[in-house]
Amino acid sequence: MNENVWAYRPVTAHQTGMDLTGYKVEASDGSIGKVDKHSEDVDAAYIVVDTAPWIFGKQVLLPAGVVARVDPTQKKIYVDRTKDQIKNAPEFDKEKHLGNPDYHQQVGTYYAHPRPRPMM
Repeated sequence: MNENVWAYRPVTAHQTGMDLTGYKVEASDGSIGKVDKHSEDVDAAYIVVDTAPWIFGKQVLLPAGVVARVDPTQKKIYVDRTKDQIKNAPEFDKEKHLGNPDYHQQVGTYYAHPRPRPMM
């Protein structure tokens, strides 16, 4: 299956125009922070997560395609990646990387790979 990693999947309950700023973000293995910024641009939708206190002073950019579910009642976003997968993603600096097509491609390639199976 070849999904667009930069688009919300229909099953997420995301609705165009939702303000996701401040929503808590949950990885598959725990909380990673809150949404600082988000974009709904066609083929470029993403959320920027402020990871403090998990990773002090760091933000991460997550393509919309990793969002598994949006819960507007609880103001939470669930993503289908682990904390380690997110921590090991290409480093994000909003001054350098927002709107940078090379960074966009690097992040898209990183998150487009299928999720590894959990170790037993």
